[in-house]
Amino acid sequence: MSKKKEKVELPNDKDLTLRVVPMPKDTNYGGSIFGGYLFSQIDIAASIPAIKRARGRVATVAVNSIELHQPVFVGDVLSFYAEVVKVGHTSITVDVEVYAQRNAANPQVVKVTQATLTFVALDEDRKPRPVPPEEDNA
Repeated sequence: MSKKKEKVELPNDKDLTLRVVPMPKDTNYGGSIFGGYLFSQIDIAASIPAIKRARGRVATVAVNSIELHQPVFVGDVLSFYAEVVKVGHTSITVDVEVYAQRNAANPQVVKVTQATLTFVALDEDRKPRPVPPEEDNA
């Protein structure tokens, strides 16, 4: 009995935050992309909604979790979806999901990573500051 593979697609209910293509210089000795490269891109993607919500500078203060589901390869088109999931007095927590589009001859999408990071809003002296109230979009 063969197990049918579930087809994965890019989320259409989330905003695309960042899209990158890893290059050969980003590979490890095993031929896949360094975890450090992937993490740096996750940090950048997560910082974008955090900066927007904080309305200014933020710093990463915690990597709450990171799950590496699949390897990433040169030529994969990585799509990062990041959203604010919690706002504290000075902190902002962001969830990130990463999908790889690969194999142009027979295209497929795989979820490669998910992570949760926490940022702190900073003032002009790089000290923690309160996150401003959410703006009303009316």
